[in-house]
Amino acid sequence: MITITKIETDLGIMIGGAVEDGICLLEFSDRRMLNTEYKDLSRYFKTAIEEGENIHFKSLRKQLKEYFAGTLKEFSLPLSTPGTPFQQAVWKELMNIRYGTTRSYLEQAIALGKPESIRAVANANGMNRVSIIIPCHRVIGSDGHLTGYGGGLKRKRWLLDHEKKYSGLPVELSLF
Repeated sequence: MITITKIETDLGIMIGGAVEDGICLLEFSDRRMLNTEYKDLSRYFKTAIEEGENIHFKSLRKQLKEYFAGTLKEFSLPLSTPGTPFQQAVWKELMNIRYGTTRSYLEQAIALGKPESIRAVANANGMNRVSIIIPCHRVIGSDGHLTGYGGGLKRKRWLLDHEKKYSGLPVELSLF
């Protein structure tokens, strides 16, 4: 069973989803792709989706509250993120982008050892179903501009500014 719940955040209502092994979904409730993500998860896990509680939601709520307060910089939640091997590699590499910093899609592709795969990396970033925790918001265009974020560019800007504010990093090591 995939259990989902609504979570209020500083950026609006998010939908958390979990299975026995961990968190499988964290998306903004107004994301256009949310229904597609529900269908994909249901297919991957071969089970239904229902609203309710899951053992992982207490920790998810707590860590999100700490993140938005600026006191949590790295999540420690069990994740269950089905996808292709390439998507898995991209999502794993996203977790290596330090809090308060950004990386371009090209830098992300190079970090994966596939510099020719910028578009594929961008597509895999877009398929990330666990926003904020798997920090796809930290990937920007090579020219420093914000591009593509399922939660919208205003939220992406907010997340980057929030992390910059609480990162403790010198300005030259943080954004842009």
